[in-house]
Amino acid sequence: MVSATVGRGAVLGVVALSLLAVPAQAATRRPEPAGRAAPALPAPDTTGLAAVLRRAVDQGAPGALARIDDHGSTYRVTRGVADRGTGRAIATGDRFRVGSVTKTFSAVVLMQLVDEHKLSLDAPVNRYLPGLLPDDRITVRHVLGHRSGLYDYSNDLFASSVSGFEAVRDKVFTYRRLVALSLKKPRTNAPGAAYAYSNTNFVVAGLLIEKLTGKPVKDAYEKRVFEPLKLRDTFYVHPDTAIPGRYARGYLTPDTAGGKLVDATAQTVSWAQSAGAVISSARDLDTFYAALLGGKLMSPARLAEMERFQRVNSTTAYGLGLRRRDLSCGISVYGHTGAVQGYYTYAFATKDGGRALTAVANTSNNGKVLDTLAGTLDSAFCGAPRKARGVPPRT
Repeated sequence: MVSATVGRGAVLGVVALSLLAVPAQAATRRPEPAGRAAPALPAPDTTGLAAVLRRAVDQGAPGALARIDDHGSTYRVTRGVADRGTGRAIATGDRFRVGSVTKTFSAVVLMQLVDEHKLSLDAPVNRYLPGLLPDDRITVRHVLGHRSGLYDYSNDLFASSVSGFEAVRDKVFTYRRLVALSLKKPRTNAPGAAYAYSNTNFVVAGLLIEKLTGKPVKDAYEKRVFEPLKLRDTFYVHPDTAIPGRYARGYLTPDTAGGKLVDATAQTVSWAQSAGAVISSARDLDTFYAALLGGKLMSPARLAEMERFQRVNSTTAYGLGLRRRDLSCGISVYGHTGAVQGYYTYAFATKDGGRALTAVANTSNNGKVLDTLAGTLDSAFCGAPRKARGVPPRT
């Protein structure tokens, strides 16, 4: 189902859509150079968005949802179910585990601490956490930009998806235990030498938050982000295993083709914590990224630091706890992806935060679904393909 609302909920229309599969497109154009005015965004392509969600469900996701918030207008698209047991349809108001989108929340707290002169991005982590890391050259900036070289311990925990998950589903780790798991393996590169995504980096971020605030990460998230932005659906419940309120159940795809999906909803997410344990909703994530990119959560200087991106591949760059995705139409969007057992999330917004998208599929360990869900970005920010708009293609 697709709907669009303006302001405080006036319904413009509900239409049944032709749900033809629309694959994600590879980026073929460069984003606008710095200093040039960004092009006006076309209207979201809700037909294309619905087609992407349909394809994700066809590929094995029990359900998928997307919400766009665009300067007071809201577009909601859903497909499939939130609960395979009851058959309840998934809804855009359902809560879910956001996975690595948590990393942006952690980065925001640390950037606020930089604004408060309690932290320096270019200082060694060991200045604040003496003896934690084996190399004094690893800085806070390296950690937040995934350039520390610290091995990702989760590679070993989940070498086998289902058995690895069941081994940690109810387990409670300390941050230092997770760091110790990482340090059993050689580092992937010298500090600052290369980008290498690692959950260990944002476990270190959690330790920094708790050391510098003197309180648990939960308190920092709530006081500095959740409460000021009135994020009513956003929680950090670790080590509790339940999602509060109404939520979409999450289903882990087994490693063996044809195996039964595993209900992974109840878990501590202690293996991730400040790297991936936040619970939220599409509305709240849109609000969060709009506020962040709109300059409401830190000083302009700190936001500029977050947005010092380094290229990862042809379509993606990484700053400090923040991704940039360069889309097929030349537009760049900013946010993060998330993968945790049972859920895939894409949460991105325009440079000024004026338009934001959150898209979720309630499955994981399914690469086809993950790749397909990326197609929601083109539909949300690039608009309908030229042919669909009745415009002759360029020759």
